[in-house]
Amino acid sequence: MKAQSGSGSAVDAAELERKRRMQWWHEAKFGMFIHWGLYSVIGRHEWVMELEAIPVAEYEQLTKLFRPKPHPAKEWAKLAKLAGMKYMVMTTKHHEGFCLFDTKLTDYCAPKVCGRDLVAEFVEAARSEGLRVGFYYSLMDWHHPDGVRCAHDEEARKRFVEYIHGQVRELCTNYGKIDILWYDVPWPLSAEGWESERMNRMVRELQPDIIINNRSGLPEDFDTPEQHIRPSVGRAWEACMTMNESWGYHKADDAWKTPKQILRNLITCARDGGNYLLNIGPMPDGTVPEESVRILEEVGSWMSKHGDTIYGAEPCAVKSSVFANFTRKGNKLFVHVYFWPGSEWAIGGLRTKVLSAKLRLTGEEVKLEQDEFRVRFKGLPEEPPEQPITVIELECDGEPIQDMMFVRQNMPRRSV
Repeated sequence: MKAQSGSGSAVDAAELERKRRMQWWHEAKFGMFIHWGLYSVIGRHEWVMELEAIPVAEYEQLTKLFRPKPHPAKEWAKLAKLAGMKYMVMTTKHHEGFCLFDTKLTDYCAPKVCGRDLVAEFVEAARSEGLRVGFYYSLMDWHHPDGVRCAHDEEARKRFVEYIHGQVRELCTNYGKIDILWYDVPWPLSAEGWESERMNRMVRELQPDIIINNRSGLPEDFDTPEQHIRPSVGRAWEACMTMNESWGYHKADDAWKTPKQILRNLITCARDGGNYLLNIGPMPDGTVPEESVRILEEVGSWMSKHGDTIYGAEPCAVKSSVFANFTRKGNKLFVHVYFWPGSEWAIGGLRTKVLSAKLRLTGEEVKLEQDEFRVRFKGLPEEPPEQPITVIELECDGEPIQDMMFVRQNMPRRSV
């Protein structure tokens, strides 16, 4: 029994340590993802090397055309801060195998190609704006000769694993304090093949406060649903999404999300206890596409007024509406109305007493009536008071709870 108690204490201590490390991340809610590399030169999606079956020798010629302008990361960081983001995660090496950081393990890297450590520039830019720093690193590598061979050749696996571990060591050693390590695509090996436990133990020895995602084949600190919002049960999670349909720069991809869509996604993530990592795909010289800038500026304008309804939001049990979404802090419920329904409308199934309501933009009181089935709001403007989303703040006498099943089962029915 003593051994079990000791084991339980160790588990509890580890979980407390995880909570300490991740507290800032849970409060932050909103981050910027940056996909930038040689694929940006072609401008046809970040998977262009594989999808168009470009031979390695031909693809390597892109290094002659990759000439970033001076310090583009400063623009990214300023844009991230303007948009209300709290952290940034940059591709240090994508699947193409080209490294944006200074590495002693290959000449296929930015310092050897353009004389600059682009990861060092990124770290400096993010820190100058007070943003947390994250490194994306792809385990899969289309350029390295052992990148595919490692799946069926044990000697190749050993060489490749030491190469990967060596680069992860460099990233965790050469750039000061790093907040996030964001692995991607463990193909073609398992966690055992990558020796992920050994690798991540090394990472934590070098960066004790770092948080690590789940894509080295081990659960680690947080899950990473991609291009959709899927809350994890009992685990931290972060939905990563593109602004159009590509991660890297794709000059023909015009399927842009609207600022309203992006804000709705952010609100949903905050409501369900997760984070939102939104991507930009800079052009070859590092310039952010104009449409990305326009969208993020509008997002930032809204966040400058209502970001406090997102940052530090707690999981919210109020979810059902066809025109609004919700976030919560303590007993305060924030109603984010994205399809304004007019001067009178209601939220069904709210079982917690509402003490007061106000328009957050002006502080103006909102009249309400409440019974056991709904809260009705009256005397509101016919048109939305603000764009793209209006926020109404409710003060409740306890944690807001919505129970639509109670409504379904107990609403009075007309007798037949």
